[in-house]
Amino acid sequence: MFLCANLPHIEVYVKKEYLYDLEKGHGELVEGVWVTVKSIQGRALYFETYLPEYGAVYDKLPISAFVWKKDYEGEPSLEELELWDCFSYDISVIEKTLLKGQRARYYSPTKQWYDGVYMFTIDSANADPNRLNTTFSEVPTQHKSFNIIKLNNGYFAAQPNNRMLILDKSYTPKKLKFPDFKVSSREYTVEDKVKETFGDEEEFMYGVDEYNENNRNTKNDPFKGTSIEGKD
Repeated sequence: MFLCANLPHIEVYVKKEYLYDLEKGHGELVEGVWVTVKSIQGRALYFETYLPEYGAVYDKLPISAFVWKKDYEGEPSLEELELWDCFSYDISVIEKTLLKGQRARYYSPTKQWYDGVYMFTIDSANADPNRLNTTFSEVPTQHKSFNIIKLNNGYFAAQPNNRMLILDKSYTPKKLKFPDFKVSSREYTVEDKVKETFGDEEEFMYGVDEYNENNRNTKNDPFKGTSIEGKD
């Protein structure tokens, strides 16, 4: 999606000072429901929220404006909750089935671990080939996802894969190994490696040797190793 994408139904509380440009309303909360997320390159994620008490839709608030419970803990900064600004105007939102509802942890800029539950992921690309790509969204060493985590302290966070751990009750062992991996820097392709071309082929199984008496039971027998091997 360009610029805006729909979000799953998630009920939140908006810290009221954000509704008054941080000038008043501190310490108060307003009930809300997330509507969309907006991605503007070089800025933090912006969330659009429906405010039932007012019948209003309020846009362009950062993730630090929201909590999911009234007895939230502390006042973490936006930078503590979201590590990177948006990489592109083109985004998608996906609830990763294997991860949804799993316990999650992330390591913050202040060198603290925060615990919570994985919710969904916002990812980005440069979707329009006719538009000059000035983003980092498709550069292997720079691309990041935004994994949205519902934190135990009442806040939400948007963190990349390389700052997050998923603790699956069934799969995760009691003692974890440290993921001392290298950043993926390669672009993997296959079509630039194939020496043959098939543009003038009309056969359905093009590029596959036809079965005949000359290749029966040889390495070129297309049926070798199957239940019809060597049959006419």
